[in-house]
Amino acid sequence: MDPLVRTDIAGDVATITLDSPRNRNALSRQLRAELTAALDRVTDDPAVRVVVLTHSGPVFCAGMDLKEAADEQPGAEGVRELPAILQRISRCPKPVIARVAGPARAGGIGIMAAADIVLAVPSATFAFSEVRIGVIPAVISVPVLRRMDPVAARELFLTGAVFDARRAVETGLVNAVAEVDHRDGSSEPDDATAVLDDLVGRFVSDLLAGGPTALAGTKALLGTGNDDSDELYSGLLELSARQFATDEAKEGARSFADKRPASWTH
Repeated sequence: MDPLVRTDIAGDVATITLDSPRNRNALSRQLRAELTAALDRVTDDPAVRVVVLTHSGPVFCAGMDLKEAADEQPGAEGVRELPAILQRISRCPKPVIARVAGPARAGGIGIMAAADIVLAVPSATFAFSEVRIGVIPAVISVPVLRRMDPVAARELFLTGAVFDARRAVETGLVNAVAEVDHRDGSSEPDDATAVLDDLVGRFVSDLLAGGPTALAGTKALLGTGNDDSDELYSGLLELSARQFATDEAKEGARSFADKRPASWTH
């Protein structure tokens, strides 16, 4: 099988690229395994000081692979692997930047929210689409609720509505948007991607100005009081996996795969 995650190391910076555009970088079984291995590799590499998590194709990450989810057996749901991935990102002793040049949905938002800094193009959109396919955004709530305004989180978790990058900044989910100056005749998406790359580069430079052990210690300090314990994830995972195993979630996954409304929308 062709790899779905690429890792490139240039000097102090490791870039991890989700490279499965055919299914919108959904968190398939293979992608989850390769992403886990990539995160372990860059965490253990003493030469790496900053990690950039990005993607190929027009979508950052569509969340869990619903085609696989539709056929999963109870107790073997793919979502059970997600807490360990989120912990690898949030607990990485090196700063992690999420470079978001396209839409993120559901578990994809969890992946980016676990990063230290999230940078996006203006055209990026976001949605906690779980409720609309009959599942619960339980596991991703750990990194997401650390970042988001609670009033906005309540609205957006419950409605599953799509919101844009500027709203994401207002809620705290995204740190900065790569704004394009249209006065020179430039236009998205190519110009915005170039501006995003410049923005990522500036943040990388700022982070490299910090001492490696000081950055690791500061990340640990910032995590104090933010519970991402195995126990918390275990309880939320049970809630999420139990819902994934319901007929409602199976119908949601199949309706998504069939590109039709779920039965409860009629």
